[in-house]
Amino acid sequence: MTTTATLPLDPEKYREDFPILQTDIHTDKRLVYLDNAATTQRPKQVIQALVDTYEKHYANVHRGIHWLSDQSTDLFEEARKKVARLIRADRLHEVIFTTGTTSSINLVARSWGDANVGPNDTILLTEMEHHSNIVPWQQLSQRTGCQLEFIPITDDGLLDLSSMDQLLTERTKLVALTAVSNVLGTINPLSQLIRQAHDHGALVLIDAAQSVPHMDSNVQSLDADFFVFSGHKMMGPSGVGVLYGKEAILEKMPPFLGGGSMIRRVRLDGFEPADLPAKFEAGTPPIVPAIGLGAAIDYLESIGLSRIDQYERALVTYAHEQLEELGGIKFLGPAPEHKAGIVSFLVDGVHAHDVAQLLDRQGVAVRAGHHCAMPLHKRLGIGASSRASFYFYNTLNEVDVFVDALKKAQALFRRR
Repeated sequence: MTTTATLPLDPEKYREDFPILQTDIHTDKRLVYLDNAATTQRPKQVIQALVDTYEKHYANVHRGIHWLSDQSTDLFEEARKKVARLIRADRLHEVIFTTGTTSSINLVARSWGDANVGPNDTILLTEMEHHSNIVPWQQLSQRTGCQLEFIPITDDGLLDLSSMDQLLTERTKLVALTAVSNVLGTINPLSQLIRQAHDHGALVLIDAAQSVPHMDSNVQSLDADFFVFSGHKMMGPSGVGVLYGKEAILEKMPPFLGGGSMIRRVRLDGFEPADLPAKFEAGTPPIVPAIGLGAAIDYLESIGLSRIDQYERALVTYAHEQLEELGGIKFLGPAPEHKAGIVSFLVDGVHAHDVAQLLDRQGVAVRAGHHCAMPLHKRLGIGASSRASFYFYNTLNEVDVFVDALKKAQALFRRR
């Protein structure tokens, strides 16, 4: 039995920091926000960091020889230090600021991929990947002639690792996979997969968009070659993300975007790129979003990622229990002990879009559709699903509101 007394944290201590969670929608329904896998909400501390930067510190970074530029540069680079600390990166210049997970993966595909992958090579993905970790590799395949292969999943949403001996060969140049499925919630065995890939001489890219905001991350102990995530999924602003890469690999990669900041010197007949990390940060970087991300990291660390992880698992377990009692629900993905704070489901006789719309009338925000994972839905034999995704500011009572709203939706369709 899940009770407030047994939970690893008290969400009420933090909810007042999130103004949007105090919003009433449809006149009299308090917002229950359960779409955190898509994007999270921001606390006042992050919002204030953005305001303070624009009001007191903003200038372009690394370029101006004046006090304000120095202030802005210091705050921007302090944010890089916070990211490195969060993921346990060994060197600051291994942290590259991008605009998000998607741009980080595209950077690797365009820079490392174009320079290192040929027609006889393979890229190994999984059937549960987000489109952002499929399409850039499909584009690489179109440019280079390389082949894409996929680790299959079991019917209960776990990776079927029995096929790894056949899939991993001397032709495999890269294994790119998600740490946590944005649909199934499945937590993948990264350490095992990274070791296997390295044993075959392949590099590994981890899409950590759904893991970094919710659990401890350590790129050194994982031995990940590339590690990517987005700020907006961890209470930071949109428009900022991170690419971590091992120094030796990043040094050999050619610049992807050209222009200001990424050069050491330019001649009419060529250029010399700047040192890391500037080499991959062409143009004006996401200065204020990065500073806001730093504030979000401060907030997360003040709570503790391990406590957040434990709490979300308790919420998922409770949600499973309540939905099972409701009946007429089919869960996607593994049992709660094998997944993060995501519950995707089907309601008997009700389309996912109708589910989301009816829940919205009760003030409950969930996601409906293919969740940018169409191949996964095809593998599951469905066109769309509903998804409730949790964060540390969600409560047991909100789960109850969600389940009650779903019960009302079921009753409405039974009467039709």
